[in-house]
Amino acid sequence: MGKKNKKKKSHLPFRLNVLFFIIFLMFSGVVLKLGMVQILHGAEAQEEIDRTTNDTTKTPVPRGKMYDRYGNVIVDNTPLYAITYTPPKSTNQAKHLEIAKKLAPMIEKDTKKVTLRDKKDYWILVNNEDNKAIKERLSEEEQTYTEEEQETDADTPYEILLDRIDPEQDLQFSDEEMEIIAIKRELDSAYSLSPHIVKNEGVTLEEYATVAENLDKLPGINVSTDWQREYPYGDTFRNYLGSVSMSGVPKDEKDHFMSLGYSLNDRVGTSGLEERYEMVLKGQKEKIEHTVNSDQEVINSEVVQEGTRGKDLKLTVDMELQKRLDEIVQKHLSTAINRYPYQNQYMSEAMVVMMDPDTGEVLAVSGQKYNRGEDGEEPYFQDFSLGAITQQYAPGSAVKGATVLAGYDSGVIRYGEFINDNIAIQFKDTPKKASYKALGTINDIQALEKSSNVYMYNIAIRIAGHRNYVRNETMNYTPGSFQVMRDYYSQFGLGVKTGLDMPAETESAGLQGKDFQPGNIMDLAIGQYDNYTTMQLAQYVSTIANDGYRIQPRLVSEVHEPDVQTEGLGPVIESYSPNVLNKISMTQDDIDRVKWGFESVFQSGGTAYNNFGEEVDYSVAGKTGTAEAKVYDIIRDDYGNAIGVGGSTDVEHLTLVGYSPAEDPEVAFAVVVPNTGVIDGSPQYPINKHIGRDAMDAYYDLKENRAEAMEEKEKTNEESEDEPTE
Repeated sequence: MGKKNKKKKSHLPFRLNVLFFIIFLMFSGVVLKLGMVQILHGAEAQEEIDRTTNDTTKTPVPRGKMYDRYGNVIVDNTPLYAITYTPPKSTNQAKHLEIAKKLAPMIEKDTKKVTLRDKKDYWILVNNEDNKAIKERLSEEEQTYTEEEQETDADTPYEILLDRIDPEQDLQFSDEEMEIIAIKRELDSAYSLSPHIVKNEGVTLEEYATVAENLDKLPGINVSTDWQREYPYGDTFRNYLGSVSMSGVPKDEKDHFMSLGYSLNDRVGTSGLEERYEMVLKGQKEKIEHTVNSDQEVINSEVVQEGTRGKDLKLTVDMELQKRLDEIVQKHLSTAINRYPYQNQYMSEAMVVMMDPDTGEVLAVSGQKYNRGEDGEEPYFQDFSLGAITQQYAPGSAVKGATVLAGYDSGVIRYGEFINDNIAIQFKDTPKKASYKALGTINDIQALEKSSNVYMYNIAIRIAGHRNYVRNETMNYTPGSFQVMRDYYSQFGLGVKTGLDMPAETESAGLQGKDFQPGNIMDLAIGQYDNYTTMQLAQYVSTIANDGYRIQPRLVSEVHEPDVQTEGLGPVIESYSPNVLNKISMTQDDIDRVKWGFESVFQSGGTAYNNFGEEVDYSVAGKTGTAEAKVYDIIRDDYGNAIGVGGSTDVEHLTLVGYSPAEDPEVAFAVVVPNTGVIDGSPQYPINKHIGRDAMDAYYDLKENRAEAMEEKEKTNEESEDEPTE
């Protein structure tokens, strides 16, 4: 028994040794493998650990400025303190909430933009620890969201939870919490590695300093300077200057701007010249290169390209003339409405355009709307200047210059041809058509001077193919002749867009009359069928003034490099020459004859003589216009909603077009005042002529003052040069 026990004992150490040896071999293999990895692939592994990437972002710069034709700043940039947030490549709402809670005590943040969705997102964040909110308000089935449900657009658990939040019960927050929500909203809107404005309006020096001292506690937050547009002339001409977005590119144009290299938080022009000249005004953004590690943390940032503010625009507009023109329109609108309140109960707007007929440069565009006030409110004026290119009205006799020129060119009338204006035109089944009074037997010049309708009717019916008029007979009408008339008018810019350098969708092409009957060609000939804008009328009369060249009107004449030293206009980069859109088909003799008639309107007892004539020391030529119209009463329900049309009231659109000096024009103008009242067949207050007279007085007054100032300046310079030097 003892021997057997001894044999068994002797085998145990051997087995243990074998086991230890196997373990030793395995361990050695692992060590050898690790060593090989370290030796052969260690550098690659370390490189992967230390791997970084470089990302580039572009920081917006201030936009270019705008100046008027005399170098006066009309759009500038005002520097602002700004609080910004530059998120890393990876972040989430929870991190943003944490930053917002720290930042809220340091700044005051406006909460007006906080939406219901912002409040709900905040509520979920603060109430959903360990999915508590989801578990309390969603069933177990609603908490799951399969791939099949995604394909059927089923609501996610988060969307279901949003619907289960009761605004009255759950979303009653304190002012402090609302500020946190407002800040978080801004942080959520930021794009990775792109600085986003958290606050730039009303940032106090104390707020700026407090945030600056605590940047180490606010990851991604920084303090910097920003800018906003400043308008030294206030609201004058603002509708044409346009607006700039305050919170990035418009959502509906995101793809367009991204394709041009914009960032989503870039501010862009959204209307007017700001939009039309966006690519000029935007400037060259500062380019920053960020080094990001494998944890998506920014470990270094470096400016690789300095930014430069946008290029400057020199406008054609004379801001002093613009201011005076606005005042003139307001004065005469107020006078006409308050002196004859019953007669002019529907009158509320007036528009004026002044331009250089040789270059197309727009000198001033005014439009004013008189608001009578309700419930004891004082009347006030509202800028209506865009109405000069967006609103169209029947121009009346102002277009008769184009009608006469069409008559010459088509060969239906001769120079000096007499027509009897005592006889009204009466075709079968067509309303009787006559002038405002019997003018006797008159020729083409007198027809313009006295504003004969009958003369224009005869031109129209001859172009239509009815040569010899006989009372009560059926009117002959050649198909296509109506379009022939319209084609003549379009040569002057009537019925087509003028090409003004504003966003294309802003300008109207006018409005063509409908429900056509052959007799309407006569209405077209006296400006009582198709409707035109004030800018179109200005282009039309400019085409006559410059001897037949339709020139594109312009608001911008030059693009300049910014001058950082003087803060004025720098070198010219681009200058816009006059752009001739077409030359009218009429001869110079034709044009000269109509210009003779236009001079007679103002200087030889014509329809504008009483307001100009011998009273002025400058010469003017042009044409007055009166168009009949109706204003319909709108029937409304108890809630103010329009539900129908009631009775109508007869009104008139008063117009005036002209240029000066008559011999060598340097300024052209168009005035439109719609919906004036009528008593005994004529307006008690010819507001169109009053506005036109004061506008021309203002133009020549400013011209004289500037000439005197220039003369005085030259005299002073000469005297300083003559002074002896020591």
